[in-house]
Amino acid sequence: MQHVDTTKFIGWVAMVVGMFLAILDIQIVASSLENIQAGLSASPDEIGWVQTSYLIAEVVMIPLSGFLSRLISTRWLFVASAIGFTIFSIASAFAWSIESMIWFRAAQGFLGGAMIPTVFATTYIIFPADKRNTASVMIGLIATMAPTVGPTLGGYLTQSFSWHWLFLINVVPGMLIALVVAVTLDVDRGDRSLLRGFDLRGLLAMAAFLGSLEYVLDEGPKDDWFDERAIVYGALICVISGLYFFRRMFTYDHPIVDLRSFRDRNFAMGCIFSFTLGIGLYGSVYILPLLLSRVRGYDSLEIGTIMAVTGICQFISAPIAGKLTARLPARVVLGFGLALFAVGVALNGFQNSQVSFHELILPQAVRGFALMFCMLPITNLALGTLPPEKIKNASGLYNLMRNLGGAIGLAAINTMLDKRTDLHFAHLAEHINTSSTAFQNYLETMTARYSALGLPDPQASAMKSIVNIVTREASMISFNDVQLAMAGIFILALLLLPLARPAGSGKPSVDAH
Repeated sequence: MQHVDTTKFIGWVAMVVGMFLAILDIQIVASSLENIQAGLSASPDEIGWVQTSYLIAEVVMIPLSGFLSRLISTRWLFVASAIGFTIFSIASAFAWSIESMIWFRAAQGFLGGAMIPTVFATTYIIFPADKRNTASVMIGLIATMAPTVGPTLGGYLTQSFSWHWLFLINVVPGMLIALVVAVTLDVDRGDRSLLRGFDLRGLLAMAAFLGSLEYVLDEGPKDDWFDERAIVYGALICVISGLYFFRRMFTYDHPIVDLRSFRDRNFAMGCIFSFTLGIGLYGSVYILPLLLSRVRGYDSLEIGTIMAVTGICQFISAPIAGKLTARLPARVVLGFGLALFAVGVALNGFQNSQVSFHELILPQAVRGFALMFCMLPITNLALGTLPPEKIKNASGLYNLMRNLGGAIGLAAINTMLDKRTDLHFAHLAEHINTSSTAFQNYLETMTARYSALGLPDPQASAMKSIVNIVTREASMISFNDVQLAMAGIFILALLLLPLARPAGSGKPSVDAH
């Protein structure tokens, strides 16, 4: 049994809180985009860039963080990231136009993006092997909790104060985190010699590749994909820059991102499972609030109450998952987690448009309980067997895969919802005709009701009401289809599990400190 230095542990805890802020800032803003739009007099097309700019910048920084931590050290990279994130949080709160908001959010996402992978890398540096599972429990809980509580917290801050507090809430904790990490977390030294032969072309290619990919995935569903010229150009830039990027990474002597970590089978499989978890984590957190607001008309507080069930079950399952991950092979724990998550999502795939809190308790509880059984063994599988010198770079790639899973998953969800809603509406609308006795009876009932209310054209109002009902039911069936599709993805991942090498109890075979 080895001990963790208390000073370094305090710094690590501060890093975990910083990671929470960086992940939280995606979802907390998503719940109040309409308020920001009104405050900045932005158009519906423009306001989406408040999120898109943050995500594009963050996804570029995450893989770059491995190189930067080797260049200036983990401590000073994290401190610079926390300070920059805080400064641009203040700037975002005081943005005077939609253009200034977009630039400030891009800077906030880029600078804050380094806080996420550095936490994972630091865990494998300062914690001995027998204590990494306990540390991973805390990281996993925070990483999965932030998307869950984000919409609730965002709705509360906006309703109780104003949308400016979505950003101002970061200021005090952000500065404290930077101060604590600067004082406590001296775990490595920077190597300025890495600047010799710096791969500027590789950096630009990576930025163009990941940025255009995130743009296409985020904007594609809104603009019907390749019917919009900007999406076509974005896809071309993505393909060309992506081909050049991968060629550069495998041929240049000192690449900006070392992709050779994927030669380790467990790391490669861990990244695949991280990608899958990103689909489930961000997809389920996105789709349920959308369903409840679109179909049931719930407000943010009611939605937050339902989402809290997932968070509570995550807290309950965290110590259980930690102990099992320490005692059982990682593949066994992960298999249980993937199967349980598939069940939790699938339970949401058989609901009707009158679904309420009581029907949602079980699916939410199962999904929340399963999250920690996925997160912990995936982290151990991906990073636990790598040599120390590869941890920093690999941590960036590992976290990037989860974010890409979320981005691709959300794009697929939005596209599927649109297509399936149109399909189900067409099928249901076939029953709205004069030969249907049920339709005629309902139309007469509704017409009489609206006539009694004194409406000028009661039959037209009745028809509009029926069309709204058909639209609602078509949407509900589409939401069920998406939930079942997500369950299928996790079952597919479960079938891939034998491809990962057995890793004993999940403890790394190489000490990374």
